[in-house]
Amino acid sequence: MTSPASNFANPARLWTAAAWPTAVLLVLHRVFVLAVNGTVTDDFGTVYRAVRNFWEGTAVYEQNYSFVEPLYLYNPGATVLLSPMGIVSEEHARLAFIFVNAAAIIAALALLTRYVGHSLRGPVWPVSIAAAFVTESVVNTLVFTNINGLLLLAMVAFLVLLDKYGWAAGLCIGLAILVKPQFAPLLFLAVVRKRWWTVGLGIAVPVLANLAAWPLVPGVSGYRAELLPYLATTRDYANAAWPGVRAYFDLPGVLYYPIWLLFAALTAAAILGLLRWRNSEPEFWALTTTGIIMTGVFFLSSLGQQYYSMWLFPMMFTVLLKRSVFHTWGAWLAAFLFLAPLEWASTSMPTAAHWMFVFIATIGWSLLIVVTAASVFGWWTSTRGAGTPSVQSDKLPA
Repeated sequence: MTSPASNFANPARLWTAAAWPTAVLLVLHRVFVLAVNGTVTDDFGTVYRAVRNFWEGTAVYEQNYSFVEPLYLYNPGATVLLSPMGIVSEEHARLAFIFVNAAAIIAALALLTRYVGHSLRGPVWPVSIAAAFVTESVVNTLVFTNINGLLLLAMVAFLVLLDKYGWAAGLCIGLAILVKPQFAPLLFLAVVRKRWWTVGLGIAVPVLANLAAWPLVPGVSGYRAELLPYLATTRDYANAAWPGVRAYFDLPGVLYYPIWLLFAALTAAAILGLLRWRNSEPEFWALTTTGIIMTGVFFLSSLGQQYYSMWLFPMMFTVLLKRSVFHTWGAWLAAFLFLAPLEWASTSMPTAAHWMFVFIATIGWSLLIVVTAASVFGWWTSTRGAGTPSVQSDKLPA
């Protein structure tokens, strides 16, 4: 019979015992203190006013898009999808949205824990919850009260369901694309796996939802006349993407374009190089490819915000597999840069501190692209003479 002392001599039991109270208290603090208190930045209020306009028959897209305050940026299909929030008061809707997003993040981490072969009764799930709820991404998602937690769950569900339930994966990624079109490049994974139901539904859901919503949304012409032109521009505030850096500093094209092309090439090379492991190490391939695609979207597209980095959690779970970009210090340095909730205000260096506050994620994303491309190149070089990698379990023991 095992004694209590010998049970707690097991490192996994010790980590589990330490992680659960830490995770629970962090979640409670982030939800009931920070998020409920809120902050000056209020993503939810803008969305709530838009869906109330929907119910009241008032034009949804009549805003001054020259202002830098939070703007309503969702398409008509997403407006109808989010419209049930407008049935209740703003206070109750906001609280419910906070709770649902926190629960979605926790559920996504549970799915990822199982996806990489670990039990929910072990330390991985509570450690991941504690680590996630420390990050800038999760804290600001809850405090600003936006939808990113639900989108993380939709993305993870897409990955988990892709090989066995293609239609369900298609619905998940389709809903994510409906709300945030930057998830569309993830359909690449479904194309590679030849999951045509997934591809079809991933495209059909946002297209059909917008067609159905178009006659229902009041003032929908404003979406095409006002919002689409605004989305086509690169804003010069709260934008950590490389185009945002260009807009902020007014970089000349001779500097901007070579760097953009270089990182686009590194991202593409990493994505294509990872195809070597799509069959032999499918979990590693799916998680890492998802991460490098999303990192490329953050860095190269017209808008990247630091709290988007939450969507790189799946890639970070590869640290529990036999092969991972996160077996290198460079990847962890990158993760620290785009996830750490650091305050950069400085009385001695106010301008440099402001630049770090806005563009620290830019540095982290660019570093992760470089590390991923270099890692893939190194793996290819090391296996060049060995032929196709053998099919084997790529998970560490639970």
